[in-house]
Amino acid sequence: MDAGRFKAAEASIATALAKPGLTTGQRSTLEFQRERMRRILIDFTLDADAVKTRLRKQIPDLTDAEFAKWDAAGLLEKQVIDGRTLYFKRAPGNLFRISAEACARRKEQVPFDDGPNEILNDHHRAVRDAALANHATSVLPRRESVTQILTVNADAVPAGETIRAWIPYPRAIAGQQEDIRLTASDPVKVDIAPESTLQRTAYLEKKAEAGKPTEFSITYELTLYASYVDIDPAKVTRSPITPALAAFVAERAPHIVFTDAMRAYSKKVVGNETNPYRIAQKLFAAVDTIPWAGAREYSTLSNISDYTLHAGHGDCGEQTLLLMTLLRLNGIPARWQSGWIFSDGKYNNIHDWGQVYVAPYGWVPMDVTFGRLMAGANAKPGDDKLEWFYLGGLDAYRIAFNDDYSQPFAPPKTFFRSETVDSQRGEVEWKGGNLYFDQFDYDFRWHRVDTPRGGGDTAR
Repeated sequence: MDAGRFKAAEASIATALAKPGLTTGQRSTLEFQRERMRRILIDFTLDADAVKTRLRKQIPDLTDAEFAKWDAAGLLEKQVIDGRTLYFKRAPGNLFRISAEACARRKEQVPFDDGPNEILNDHHRAVRDAALANHATSVLPRRESVTQILTVNADAVPAGETIRAWIPYPRAIAGQQEDIRLTASDPVKVDIAPESTLQRTAYLEKKAEAGKPTEFSITYELTLYASYVDIDPAKVTRSPITPALAAFVAERAPHIVFTDAMRAYSKKVVGNETNPYRIAQKLFAAVDTIPWAGAREYSTLSNISDYTLHAGHGDCGEQTLLLMTLLRLNGIPARWQSGWIFSDGKYNNIHDWGQVYVAPYGWVPMDVTFGRLMAGANAKPGDDKLEWFYLGGLDAYRIAFNDDYSQPFAPPKTFFRSETVDSQRGEVEWKGGNLYFDQFDYDFRWHRVDTPRGGGDTAR
Protein backbone atom coordinates (compact mmCIF):
# COMPACT_ATOMS: atom_id res chain seq x y z
CA MET A 1 0.00 0.00 0.00
CA ASP A 2 2.78 2.46 0.88
CA ALA A 3 4.28 1.62 -2.53
CA GLY A 4 1.04 2.70 -4.21
CA ARG A 5 -0.11 -0.77 -5.24
CA PHE A 6 -3.70 -0.27 -4.14
CA LYS A 7 -5.32 -2.82 -6.45
CA ALA A 8 -2.92 -5.52 -5.25
CA ALA A 9 -3.51 -4.46 -1.64
CA GLU A 10 -7.27 -4.61 -2.12
CA ALA A 11 -7.00 -8.10 -3.61
CA SER A 12 -4.86 -9.26 -0.69
CA ILE A 13 -7.29 -7.79 1.82
CA ALA A 14 -10.27 -9.42 0.14
CA THR A 15 -8.50 -12.80 0.13
CA ALA A 16 -7.52 -12.47 3.78
CA LEU A 17 -11.02 -11.45 4.86
CA ALA A 18 -12.47 -14.51 3.15
CA LYS A 19 -10.38 -16.89 5.22
CA PRO A 20 -12.14 -18.66 8.11
CA GLY A 21 -11.06 -18.24 11.70
CA LEU A 22 -10.14 -14.55 11.63
CA THR A 23 -10.22 -12.89 15.03
CA THR A 24 -12.17 -9.66 15.49
CA GLY A 25 -8.86 -7.81 15.78
CA GLN A 26 -7.46 -9.28 12.59
CA ARG A 27 -10.62 -8.47 10.67
CA SER A 28 -10.65 -4.90 12.01
CA THR A 29 -7.01 -4.39 11.04
CA LEU A 30 -7.64 -5.56 7.48
CA GLU A 31 -10.77 -3.47 7.12
CA PHE A 32 -8.95 -0.39 8.38
CA GLN A 33 -6.24 -0.81 5.74
CA ARG A 34 -8.99 -0.72 3.12
CA GLU A 35 -10.31 2.45 4.75
CA ARG A 36 -6.77 3.91 4.82
CA MET A 37 -6.56 3.61 1.03
CA ARG A 38 -9.85 5.46 0.71
CA ARG A 39 -8.55 8.26 2.93
CA ILE A 40 -5.26 8.50 1.01
CA LEU A 41 -7.23 9.06 -2.19
CA ILE A 42 -9.12 11.88 -0.45
CA ASP A 43 -5.75 13.52 0.36
CA PHE A 44 -4.14 12.91 -3.06
CA THR A 45 -6.44 14.48 -5.65
CA LEU A 46 -4.29 16.62 -7.99
CA ASP A 47 -2.50 15.81 -11.22
CA ALA A 48 0.52 17.81 -12.43
CA ASP A 49 -1.56 20.25 -14.47
CA ALA A 50 -3.78 21.01 -11.48
CA VAL A 51 -0.72 21.69 -9.32
CA LYS A 52 0.72 24.05 -11.94
CA THR A 53 -2.60 25.88 -12.16
CA ARG A 54 -2.62 26.46 -8.42
CA LEU A 55 1.01 27.52 -8.32
CA ARG A 56 0.46 30.03 -11.14
CA LYS A 57 -2.04 31.86 -8.95
CA GLN A 58 0.99 32.99 -6.94
CA ILE A 59 3.69 32.64 -9.63
CA PRO A 60 1.98 33.75 -12.87
CA ASP A 61 5.12 33.22 -14.97
CA LEU A 62 5.94 29.76 -13.55
CA THR A 63 7.88 27.75 -16.14
CA ASP A 64 7.64 24.04 -16.77
CA ALA A 65 11.36 23.81 -16.02
CA GLU A 66 10.89 25.35 -12.58
CA PHE A 67 8.03 23.00 -11.83
CA ALA A 68 10.10 20.01 -12.96
CA LYS A 69 13.03 21.07 -10.79
CA TRP A 70 10.92 21.46 -7.66
CA ASP A 71 9.07 18.25 -8.43
CA ALA A 72 12.30 16.29 -8.90
CA ALA A 73 13.62 17.65 -5.59
CA GLY A 74 10.61 16.14 -3.78
CA LEU A 75 9.19 19.53 -2.82
CA LEU A 76 5.75 18.63 -4.15
CA GLU A 77 4.45 15.63 -2.24
CA LYS A 78 3.03 12.95 -4.49
CA GLN A 79 2.36 9.24 -4.79
CA VAL A 80 2.16 6.94 -7.77
CA ILE A 81 -1.01 4.94 -7.13
CA ASP A 82 -1.70 2.11 -9.55
CA GLY A 83 0.18 3.94 -12.28
CA ARG A 84 -1.35 7.38 -11.67
CA THR A 85 0.82 10.19 -10.31
CA LEU A 86 -1.29 12.01 -7.75
CA TYR A 87 -0.20 15.05 -5.74
CA PHE A 88 -1.20 15.86 -2.18
CA LYS A 89 -3.96 18.47 -2.24
CA ARG A 90 -1.94 20.78 0.04
CA ALA A 91 1.32 20.39 -1.93
CA PRO A 92 0.98 23.70 -3.85
CA GLY A 93 0.59 25.73 -0.66
CA ASN A 94 3.24 23.72 1.18
CA LEU A 95 5.82 24.45 -1.51
CA PHE A 96 6.05 28.07 -0.41
CA ARG A 97 6.77 27.01 3.16
CA ILE A 98 9.46 24.44 2.39
CA SER A 99 11.23 26.17 -0.52
CA ALA A 100 12.75 29.61 -0.04
CA GLU A 101 13.28 29.83 -3.78
CA ALA A 102 9.60 29.20 -4.54
CA CYS A 103 8.52 31.57 -1.76
CA ALA A 104 10.66 34.35 -3.23
CA ARG A 105 8.90 33.89 -6.58
CA ARG A 106 5.45 34.78 -5.22
CA LYS A 107 3.99 37.90 -6.80
CA GLU A 108 2.73 39.05 -3.38
CA GLN A 109 4.95 38.47 -0.37
CA VAL A 110 2.18 38.17 2.20
CA PRO A 111 3.10 36.66 5.58
CA PHE A 112 1.95 33.20 6.55
CA ASP A 113 -0.91 32.98 9.04
CA ASP A 114 1.22 31.74 11.94
CA GLY A 115 0.41 32.11 15.61
CA PRO A 116 1.48 35.31 17.40
CA ASN A 117 3.39 33.34 20.05
CA GLU A 118 5.69 31.77 17.45
CA ILE A 119 7.61 35.06 17.57
CA LEU A 120 9.27 36.38 20.76
CA ASN A 121 6.94 38.93 22.35
CA ASP A 122 6.01 40.63 25.61
CA HIS A 123 4.04 37.61 26.83
CA HIS A 124 7.18 35.45 26.82
CA ARG A 125 9.11 38.19 28.59
CA ALA A 126 6.41 38.56 31.23
CA VAL A 127 6.20 34.82 31.83
CA ARG A 128 9.92 34.56 32.51
CA ASP A 129 9.97 37.71 34.65
CA ALA A 130 7.02 36.51 36.75
CA ALA A 131 8.49 33.04 37.21
CA LEU A 132 11.83 34.39 38.39
CA ALA A 133 10.29 37.10 40.57
CA ASN A 134 7.85 34.74 42.27
CA HIS A 135 10.15 31.69 42.38
CA ALA A 136 7.33 29.78 40.70
CA THR A 137 6.97 27.73 37.54
CA SER A 138 3.25 28.41 36.94
CA VAL A 139 2.36 32.08 36.54
CA LEU A 140 -0.04 34.64 35.03
CA PRO A 141 -3.32 32.76 35.45
CA ARG A 142 -6.16 33.66 33.12
CA ARG A 143 -9.79 32.55 33.24
CA GLU A 144 -11.28 31.67 29.86
CA SER A 145 -14.73 30.65 28.65
CA VAL A 146 -14.58 28.26 25.71
CA THR A 147 -17.26 26.96 23.36
CA GLN A 148 -16.53 24.05 21.04
CA ILE A 149 -18.95 23.22 18.25
CA LEU A 150 -19.24 20.18 16.01
CA THR A 151 -21.64 20.38 13.05
CA VAL A 152 -22.61 17.32 11.00
CA ASN A 153 -23.53 18.02 7.37
CA ALA A 154 -27.20 17.97 6.44
CA ASP A 155 -28.33 14.51 5.33
CA ALA A 156 -24.98 12.90 6.18
CA VAL A 157 -27.13 10.55 8.28
CA PRO A 158 -30.71 9.47 7.46
CA ALA A 159 -33.43 11.42 9.26
CA GLY A 160 -34.40 9.93 12.60
CA GLU A 161 -31.11 8.10 13.12
CA THR A 162 -29.06 8.81 16.25
CA ILE A 163 -25.77 10.62 15.73
CA ARG A 164 -23.09 10.00 18.34
CA ALA A 165 -20.52 12.79 18.84
CA TRP A 166 -17.34 13.12 20.87
CA ILE A 167 -16.03 16.67 21.43
CA PRO A 168 -12.54 17.05 23.01
CA TYR A 169 -12.66 18.19 26.63
CA PRO A 170 -9.76 19.19 28.91
CA ARG A 171 -8.67 17.38 32.04
CA ALA A 172 -7.28 19.18 35.07
CA ILE A 173 -3.47 19.44 35.11
CA ALA A 174 -2.02 21.09 38.20
CA GLY A 175 -0.21 24.31 37.34
CA GLN A 176 -1.29 24.19 33.69
CA GLN A 177 -5.09 24.14 33.55
CA GLU A 178 -7.31 24.00 36.59
CA ASP A 179 -10.87 24.51 37.89
CA ILE A 180 -12.60 23.21 34.76
CA ARG A 181 -16.36 23.75 34.89
CA LEU A 182 -18.93 22.81 32.25
CA THR A 183 -21.43 25.67 31.92
CA ALA A 184 -23.62 24.62 28.96
CA SER A 185 -24.12 21.98 26.30
CA ASP A 186 -26.37 21.24 23.34
CA PRO A 187 -27.97 18.80 23.82
CA VAL A 188 -28.25 19.29 27.58
CA LYS A 189 -27.46 15.65 28.29
CA VAL A 190 -23.70 15.19 28.09
CA ASP A 191 -21.36 12.47 29.32
CA ILE A 192 -17.95 13.82 30.36
CA ALA A 193 -15.24 11.15 30.33
CA PRO A 194 -13.47 10.44 33.64
CA GLU A 195 -10.62 12.73 34.64
CA SER A 196 -8.19 9.85 34.14
CA THR A 197 -9.01 9.56 30.42
CA LEU A 198 -5.86 10.66 28.58
CA GLN A 199 -7.83 11.69 25.48
CA ARG A 200 -10.81 13.15 27.30
CA THR A 201 -14.09 13.96 25.57
CA ALA A 202 -17.64 15.12 26.09
CA TYR A 203 -20.07 12.61 24.57
CA LEU A 204 -23.43 13.72 23.13
CA GLU A 205 -26.26 12.26 21.04
CA LYS A 206 -28.87 13.80 18.72
CA LYS A 207 -31.36 12.62 16.12
CA ALA A 208 -30.71 13.68 12.53
CA GLU A 209 -33.35 15.84 10.84
CA ALA A 210 -33.92 15.81 7.08
CA GLY A 211 -32.26 18.70 5.24
CA LYS A 212 -30.75 20.19 8.40
CA PRO A 213 -27.20 20.15 9.80
CA THR A 214 -26.91 18.60 13.27
CA GLU A 215 -25.03 20.81 15.73
CA PHE A 216 -23.44 19.72 19.02
CA SER A 217 -21.72 22.13 21.42
CA ILE A 218 -20.17 22.39 24.85
CA THR A 219 -19.19 25.49 26.84
CA TYR A 220 -16.87 25.47 29.83
CA GLU A 221 -14.62 27.70 31.88
CA LEU A 222 -11.10 26.96 33.05
CA THR A 223 -8.05 28.70 34.48
CA LEU A 224 -4.92 28.56 32.35
CA TYR A 225 -1.34 29.18 33.48
CA ALA A 226 1.84 30.03 31.65
CA SER A 227 4.93 28.17 32.81
CA TYR A 228 8.66 28.69 32.82
CA VAL A 229 11.41 26.57 34.31
CA ASP A 230 14.81 28.26 34.54
CA ILE A 231 16.91 25.23 33.63
CA ASP A 232 20.62 25.29 34.44
CA PRO A 233 22.27 22.63 32.23
CA ALA A 234 25.09 22.26 34.75
CA LYS A 235 22.58 21.00 37.32
CA VAL A 236 20.94 18.47 34.98
CA THR A 237 21.66 14.84 35.69
CA ARG A 238 20.90 11.60 33.90
CA SER A 239 17.66 10.41 35.45
CA PRO A 240 17.36 6.78 36.54
CA ILE A 241 14.62 5.15 34.49
CA THR A 242 12.07 4.25 37.14
CA PRO A 243 9.02 2.09 36.37
CA ALA A 244 7.01 5.33 36.11
CA LEU A 245 9.35 6.62 33.40
CA ALA A 246 10.02 3.38 31.54
CA ALA A 247 7.17 3.77 29.04
CA PHE A 248 8.44 7.21 28.05
CA VAL A 249 11.82 5.98 26.83
CA ALA A 250 10.42 2.95 25.02
CA GLU A 251 9.51 2.40 21.40
CA ARG A 252 5.80 2.45 20.67
CA ALA A 253 4.99 1.13 17.24
CA PRO A 254 3.88 2.20 14.76
CA HIS A 255 4.84 5.87 15.26
CA ILE A 256 7.80 5.70 17.67
CA VAL A 257 10.31 3.18 16.35
CA PHE A 258 14.12 3.34 16.62
CA THR A 259 14.88 2.63 12.97
CA ASP A 260 18.39 2.54 11.53
CA ALA A 261 17.72 5.90 9.85
CA MET A 262 16.57 7.39 13.17
CA ARG A 263 19.71 6.12 14.91
CA ALA A 264 21.96 7.54 12.21
CA TYR A 265 20.23 10.93 12.33
CA SER A 266 20.44 11.01 16.13
CA LYS A 267 24.16 10.19 16.10
CA LYS A 268 24.82 12.95 13.57
CA VAL A 269 22.97 15.54 15.67
CA VAL A 270 24.01 14.52 19.18
CA GLY A 271 27.65 13.68 18.54
CA ASN A 272 29.55 13.07 21.78
CA GLU A 273 27.27 15.14 24.02
CA THR A 274 26.34 13.40 27.29
CA ASN A 275 24.41 16.05 29.24
CA PRO A 276 20.70 15.15 28.86
CA TYR A 277 19.53 18.75 28.55
CA ARG A 278 22.24 19.61 26.04
CA ILE A 279 21.21 16.54 24.05
CA ALA A 280 17.62 17.70 24.19
CA GLN A 281 18.69 21.16 22.99
CA LYS A 282 20.57 19.69 20.04
CA LEU A 283 17.66 17.50 19.01
CA PHE A 284 15.16 20.33 19.55
CA ALA A 285 17.25 22.66 17.37
CA ALA A 286 17.61 20.02 14.65
CA VAL A 287 13.89 19.28 14.43
CA ASP A 288 13.18 23.02 14.60
CA THR A 289 14.97 23.38 11.25
CA ILE A 290 12.49 21.01 9.61
CA PRO A 291 9.94 23.38 8.06
CA TRP A 292 6.29 23.29 9.02
CA ALA A 293 3.94 22.18 6.26
CA GLY A 294 0.31 21.16 6.11
CA ALA A 295 0.03 17.46 6.83
CA ARG A 296 -1.70 14.46 5.40
CA GLU A 297 -4.25 12.89 7.72
CA TYR A 298 -2.32 11.01 10.40
CA SER A 299 -4.44 7.87 9.96
CA THR A 300 -2.98 7.45 6.46
CA LEU A 301 0.65 7.32 7.67
CA SER A 302 2.18 4.00 8.69
CA ASN A 303 4.98 5.56 10.81
CA ILE A 304 4.70 9.30 11.48
CA SER A 305 8.16 9.96 12.94
CA ASP A 306 9.89 8.05 10.13
CA TYR A 307 7.74 9.81 7.54
CA THR A 308 8.71 13.23 8.95
CA LEU A 309 12.40 12.37 9.01
CA HIS A 310 12.38 11.42 5.33
CA ALA A 311 9.82 13.94 4.03
CA GLY A 312 11.92 16.82 5.32
CA HIS A 313 8.84 18.71 6.50
CA GLY A 314 6.01 18.16 8.96
CA ASP A 315 3.24 19.78 10.91
CA CYS A 316 3.24 20.19 14.69
CA GLY A 317 2.25 16.62 15.53
CA GLU A 318 4.71 15.13 13.06
CA GLN A 319 7.54 17.30 14.37
CA THR A 320 6.62 16.44 17.97
CA LEU A 321 6.55 12.68 17.34
CA LEU A 322 9.92 12.90 15.59
CA LEU A 323 11.42 14.77 18.54
CA MET A 324 9.85 12.35 21.02
CA THR A 325 11.35 9.41 19.13
CA LEU A 326 14.82 10.98 19.09
CA LEU A 327 14.67 11.88 22.78
CA ARG A 328 13.55 8.38 23.78
CA LEU A 329 16.24 6.88 21.60
CA ASN A 330 18.73 8.82 23.72
CA GLY A 331 17.20 7.60 26.99
CA ILE A 332 15.44 10.90 27.71
CA PRO A 333 11.76 10.49 28.70
CA ALA A 334 9.32 12.30 26.42
CA ARG A 335 5.53 12.35 26.15
CA TRP A 336 2.72 13.93 24.16
CA GLN A 337 0.29 16.80 24.68
CA SER A 338 -2.08 18.41 22.24
CA GLY A 339 -5.15 20.59 22.08
CA TRP A 340 -5.98 24.09 20.92
CA ILE A 341 -4.05 27.37 20.81
CA PHE A 342 -5.55 30.85 20.61
CA SER A 343 -4.73 34.53 21.02
CA ASP A 344 -6.02 37.86 22.29
CA GLY A 345 -7.13 38.50 18.73
CA LYS A 346 -8.75 36.23 16.16
CA TYR A 347 -6.04 33.59 15.74
CA ASN A 348 -6.79 30.04 16.90
CA ASN A 349 -5.78 26.61 15.71
CA ILE A 350 -5.36 22.97 16.67
CA HIS A 351 -1.84 22.24 17.91
CA ASP A 352 0.44 19.49 19.24
CA TRP A 353 3.41 19.76 21.58
CA GLY A 354 4.98 17.62 24.31
CA GLN A 355 6.87 17.29 27.55
CA VAL A 356 10.39 16.12 28.36
CA TYR A 357 11.68 14.82 31.68
CA VAL A 358 14.75 16.72 32.89
CA ALA A 359 16.21 15.74 36.27
CA PRO A 360 16.16 17.33 38.81
CA TYR A 361 13.43 19.61 37.37
CA GLY A 362 10.94 16.88 36.43
CA TRP A 363 8.53 17.07 33.50
CA VAL A 364 8.80 20.35 31.58
CA PRO A 365 7.01 21.50 28.40
CA MET A 366 8.50 21.45 24.90
CA ASP A 367 7.05 22.92 21.73
CA VAL A 368 9.43 22.30 18.84
CA THR A 369 7.04 23.79 16.29
CA PHE A 370 7.22 27.18 18.00
CA GLY A 371 10.91 26.35 18.34
CA ARG A 372 13.73 28.65 19.35
CA LEU A 373 12.72 32.28 19.95
CA MET A 374 15.32 34.48 18.31
CA ALA A 375 15.66 38.14 19.26
CA GLY A 376 14.58 40.35 16.38
CA ALA A 377 14.96 43.96 15.35
CA ASN A 378 12.94 45.11 18.38
CA ALA A 379 14.95 43.11 20.88
CA LYS A 380 14.89 44.08 24.54
CA PRO A 381 17.43 43.40 27.28
CA GLY A 382 17.26 39.77 28.40
CA ASP A 383 15.79 38.47 25.14
CA ASP A 384 18.81 36.19 24.73
CA LYS A 385 17.55 34.31 27.80
CA LEU A 386 14.33 33.44 25.96
CA GLU A 387 15.81 31.52 23.04
CA TRP A 388 14.96 28.18 24.69
CA PHE A 389 11.66 29.33 26.20
CA TYR A 390 9.77 26.45 24.56
CA LEU A 391 12.17 23.84 25.92
CA GLY A 392 11.04 24.23 29.51
CA GLY A 393 8.29 26.84 29.23
CA LEU A 394 4.82 27.33 27.81
CA ASP A 395 2.59 30.28 27.01
CA ALA A 396 -0.86 30.68 28.60
CA TYR A 397 -2.71 30.60 25.29
CA ARG A 398 -3.39 26.89 24.92
CA ILE A 399 -5.73 24.22 26.23
CA ALA A 400 -4.56 20.61 26.40
CA PHE A 401 -7.19 18.03 25.45
CA ASN A 402 -4.77 15.10 25.30
CA ASP A 403 -1.98 13.86 27.53
CA ASP A 404 -1.19 10.99 25.18
CA TYR A 405 -1.96 9.94 21.64
CA SER A 406 -4.00 7.04 20.21
CA GLN A 407 -5.85 6.40 23.47
CA PRO A 408 -9.41 5.02 23.76
CA PHE A 409 -12.43 7.23 24.28
CA ALA A 410 -14.94 6.89 27.12
CA PRO A 411 -17.49 5.79 26.05
CA PRO A 412 -15.64 3.93 23.27
CA LYS A 413 -16.32 4.38 19.59
CA THR A 414 -17.87 1.46 17.73
CA PHE A 415 -16.29 2.29 14.37
CA PHE A 416 -12.88 3.52 13.22
CA ARG A 417 -11.89 6.99 14.32
CA SER A 418 -11.36 9.67 11.69
CA GLU A 419 -8.24 10.71 13.61
CA THR A 420 -6.43 7.66 14.96
CA VAL A 421 -3.64 9.60 16.70
CA ASP A 422 -4.90 12.97 17.88
CA SER A 423 -8.22 14.25 19.23
CA GLN A 424 -8.95 17.92 18.55
CA ARG A 425 -11.63 18.27 15.88
CA GLY A 426 -14.03 15.72 17.34
CA GLU A 427 -15.39 12.36 16.20
CA VAL A 428 -18.82 11.34 14.92
CA GLU A 429 -20.58 8.11 14.03
CA TRP A 430 -24.00 6.50 13.67
CA LYS A 431 -25.11 2.89 13.40
CA GLY A 432 -24.09 2.92 9.72
CA GLY A 433 -20.45 3.74 10.47
CA ASN A 434 -17.97 6.52 11.13
CA LEU A 435 -18.43 10.00 9.68
CA TYR A 436 -15.14 11.21 8.20
CA PHE A 437 -13.86 14.79 8.23
CA ASP A 438 -15.52 15.62 4.92
CA GLN A 439 -18.91 15.01 6.57
CA PHE A 440 -18.68 17.42 9.51
CA ASP A 441 -17.14 20.74 10.56
CA TYR A 442 -15.85 22.08 13.87
CA ASP A 443 -15.32 25.44 15.58
CA PHE A 444 -13.66 26.89 18.68
CA ARG A 445 -14.72 30.16 20.34
CA TRP A 446 -13.34 31.80 23.45
CA HIS A 447 -13.38 34.92 25.58
CA ARG A 448 -11.59 36.12 28.69
CA VAL A 449 -13.71 36.14 31.85
CA ASP A 450 -11.31 37.63 34.38
CA THR A 451 -9.24 40.79 34.65
CA PRO A 452 -5.92 40.73 32.76
CA ARG A 453 -2.90 40.53 35.03
CA GLY A 454 -0.14 41.87 32.81
CA GLY A 455 2.27 39.91 30.71
CA GLY A 456 1.15 41.32 27.39
CA ASP A 457 -2.39 40.15 28.11
CA THR A 458 -5.19 42.44 27.02
CA ALA A 459 -8.91 42.25 27.61
CA ARG A 460 -11.04 41.19 24.63
